[in-house]
Amino acid sequence: MDKEELYGEDRLAAETRIRNLLWTVSGDYDLSCELDIDSFQKAKEISLYDAIKQGAFARFFDTEAFGLYLVKKIYLGADEGQLMGIAQLCLDEASFSKVAAERPGVPDIRKRAFEEILERDFGRLNASFAGRLKLAYLRRALTGDPAGEQKIRRELDRVEALKDTKDTLEIIRCVDGIYNSAVDRKFEQEHGTLAEVLAVSMADLKKYDWQDYLKEEAEEARLEEYLRQMQNQLTSLSEEEEQEKEKTRGGVVLLDEEAVEKMYSYMELNYGRSYLNELEQQRIDQKLCRGAHADCSLYFTDGILAEPVKVNAQYELAKRTAEMNRRFLHQNRRVTRQNIEVLTEILNHALMTRNEEEIYASEYGRIVPNRLWKVGRTSGGKLFDLEIKKENSDFVVEVLIDASGSQRDRTSRVALQGYILSEALSQAGIPHSVFGFCSFWDYTVMRRFRDFDEGREANSRIFEFYASANNRDGLAVRTAGNALLNRPEDQKILIVLSDGRPNDIIVNRPGSKNPTPYFGDYAIKDTATEIRKLRNQGIAVLGVFAGTEKDLLAEQKIFGKDFAYIKDIRNFSRVTGVYLKKQVLNA
Repeated sequence: MDKEELYGEDRLAAETRIRNLLWTVSGDYDLSCELDIDSFQKAKEISLYDAIKQGAFARFFDTEAFGLYLVKKIYLGADEGQLMGIAQLCLDEASFSKVAAERPGVPDIRKRAFEEILERDFGRLNASFAGRLKLAYLRRALTGDPAGEQKIRRELDRVEALKDTKDTLEIIRCVDGIYNSAVDRKFEQEHGTLAEVLAVSMADLKKYDWQDYLKEEAEEARLEEYLRQMQNQLTSLSEEEEQEKEKTRGGVVLLDEEAVEKMYSYMELNYGRSYLNELEQQRIDQKLCRGAHADCSLYFTDGILAEPVKVNAQYELAKRTAEMNRRFLHQNRRVTRQNIEVLTEILNHALMTRNEEEIYASEYGRIVPNRLWKVGRTSGGKLFDLEIKKENSDFVVEVLIDASGSQRDRTSRVALQGYILSEALSQAGIPHSVFGFCSFWDYTVMRRFRDFDEGREANSRIFEFYASANNRDGLAVRTAGNALLNRPEDQKILIVLSDGRPNDIIVNRPGSKNPTPYFGDYAIKDTATEIRKLRNQGIAVLGVFAGTEKDLLAEQKIFGKDFAYIKDIRNFSRVTGVYLKKQVLNA
């Protein structure tokens, strides 16, 4: 979920900071630049590092010559996205050591920017060769860990050979060589060598209609506009801009054949091995991945920390996030303990009240001696007490937590809420499970933190919670409901912690039909429909809203009147306790 927009003085301050950084690094205070302040508010470290690179690029290399090479290569038929991805890496490698030698703070900014890109853009980067090369480049810069694929490692070595270059043409040769050897091996044969690319005339370029390559807001389809656009993109390693374009056109990402073949291995590397075997996986997909989710799959895992394929950058990120969550618990241990005690007391009292016998004066039952005086003196005297026992039904709860990237700013807070619920339910003796969910390509990941019949010691695993990728809420709710319906308990409750913004990328595999994009009203209606179906099947559903007020309307559409808006963690147990008490007493 986006942070609040920058207005007035805050926006001016951000713009001034980025512009001054760019001018200081470049040494050219007349340098014109296009500033993306909206990106700064979403990804501060990435935007700062982009400004540093833009200044370094302008200072150390010929930006116009490099931009023209890219335009000419694309004019002859190169894939814009793949070529740009390779070019960005080469420019970063050639610029970084030079600017870092002059400014000691740059490596720290670069490190934070790379970590943010890895966390946010992993899924999209895996969809192409240039993206996978970028992932390997980021990981090697952060950890020194070489890439796994020999093909990636070979091209990465070519990029890193640019570390000390001062020659723009050498960078161009490297970009061209990597593209021709790893992306399109027939390019030279069908379109031309590097010499032929560079020989394309300006007259030919100006005759070409560049409209399809320009941003929608571009007023004219002219070469100069496209060249300027390319130069601005060159110093950005983030996928944010492309991500926003995908959202506006429906969130569809096209995978190449290589990415499709390796999709499952990417899942294991990114989220840990699945605890289901292949047959179990097929059966549950056939049962649940229908209708709006027919093109999807489910992926059940205990997480990358529990079942890692190898210790990679994603593993290290998950480990650091878990440590951060536990520090947050320690910092808030008093309010956490109070919340657990309050919610436990509410649940225990409700269960005790429910199990108490109710006694009514009746015309039959157990005789009450002190009422015998009424015999012959009053009419219709009820001389007996009738004891009525409520049906002793059992309860079961599933806690389902939105673990998509829009929760990233609230990671520790959301983990703490899940922990409070789990501890209170454990102490009240109510069997429950806790799952996180997100979507990665066409997989909806169901991350198990604790299962129904595990002991209280399992509750602390909730602090391994981390947020990434997207969220297909409807399928996750359907899956959680299916698990509850398979339980023997009479009374079933589903608690969903979310931000009210279902939004998923659709994978368009080569040769497949283009499925319906899952975002906006379509996704909200689908999620609301799944919740309504569960309620009709006897499952009580509570939404715990963890978003901002601008998304409250969507939350209301999804959950109706049964949702809790938690503004202050200190009130978490009292607000959720009111709902749970009502469910226990009225069941």
